[in-house]
Amino acid sequence: MYHSEFHYFRENSVFKSLKRLGIVSSHQNCVLLADKGYLSRNYQLDLFESNHIQMEVPMRINQHDYKKQDFIFRKFRKRIETLFSQLCDQFMMRRNYAKSFEGFKNRILSKIMALTMIQLINKLNNRNIKNLKTCIA
Repeated sequence: MYHSEFHYFRENSVFKSLKRLGIVSSHQNCVLLADKGYLSRNYQLDLFESNHIQMEVPMRINQHDYKKQDFIFRKFRKRIETLFSQLCDQFMMRRNYAKSFEGFKNRILSKIMALTMIQLINKLNNRNIKNLKTCIA
């Protein structure tokens, strides 16, 4: 499979999954922050035409007419990337030996809930919510 074919497959399957879960239909007139990999004009156009969802995709530095992304979007993207990194590294999100989909879902949800609880405890104690390696006691 060529890179462009894989790229199309990945975009198409993600979009179909979002539609199937009802995520696309429940959100309208909003901005969706996307990764640099989702540059497909067809994908962006389909989202906009179906639900008026504007897809904000940062440009790659080597692209023609490169423009830096707005500060507010960069700030949100950095927070999301940090959170994903924490989930993968500290909560070992990629390591999941579940035997069924239900087991997989429960393990993922428990890791996300643990992260959320730590963030809440940090917020209630006036600490930075991004600092996950703190003593809770």
